[in-house]
Amino acid sequence: MPEQWAALIVVGLVAGVASGMFGIGGGVIIVPVLTVLLGFQLKMAVGTSLAALLMPVSIFAVIAYYRAGKLKIGTAAWVAAGLVFGALLGAQIALNMEPKPLQQLYGIFLFYMAWRFTEPRKWLAERRGEKPAPAPEGLTEVKGWVLLAVGFGAGILSGMFGIGGGVVIVPVLVALLHFDQKQAVGTSLAALLLPVSIGAVISYYQQDLLDIAVAACVAAGLVGGAFVGAKIALGLPSATVKRLYGIFLLFVALRFLFF
Repeated sequence: MPEQWAALIVVGLVAGVASGMFGIGGGVIIVPVLTVLLGFQLKMAVGTSLAALLMPVSIFAVIAYYRAGKLKIGTAAWVAAGLVFGALLGAQIALNMEPKPLQQLYGIFLFYMAWRFTEPRKWLAERRGEKPAPAPEGLTEVKGWVLLAVGFGAGILSGMFGIGGGVVIVPVLVALLHFDQKQAVGTSLAALLLPVSIGAVISYYQQDLLDIAVAACVAAGLVGGAFVGAKIALGLPSATVKRLYGIFLLFVALRFLFF
């Protein structure tokens, strides 16, 4: 129905804005919306989300970050290589799990991501007037195998939960490898630009757990939304939006864990 297709494009737009701002791919929004609002079974939502993210939906956002000098192509290539194999393994794990434990595991994952985005300890420190700790200097060199491992771990979660993998890539690049936040986002989006989850998508398709028409509508919205999100992130501080997004994830996590 036209109304449903329009709603799906809006979902893609919202997910795309979050993707462009935070480098997360958008699946963290797509999967909960498909399950909670549209009644998709969790594995069907995961497969459909991965199919939508398979297309180069963040191409314009990646170009924007590249022009701003906030993208490391070599790093993105190593991470992307790890994503390919991790996503395939993650899909096999999810497809062999019972729906209820998978749903609860997804809720725990979202709860953790809500904590990462809201940063309550940092928020409390700001409320007390404490100065934030100075950011550590960036690493001069990162081993390729470390980036492969980052991509592999992100890929496993991608294949299991239908996310792009940026929810792992960006925090690791910032916290462990000391990338600038915007540089981490741009590099994450570049790693996710290639069809790194193709193996996982094929696995879900073979199990008839993928709605191609829905994926195409969501992907159409993702393209424009990711570009808008990139422009917002490059031009404005995104701390408030980031924390609101974390609150959204918290409510979704509670729904998956207890309902």
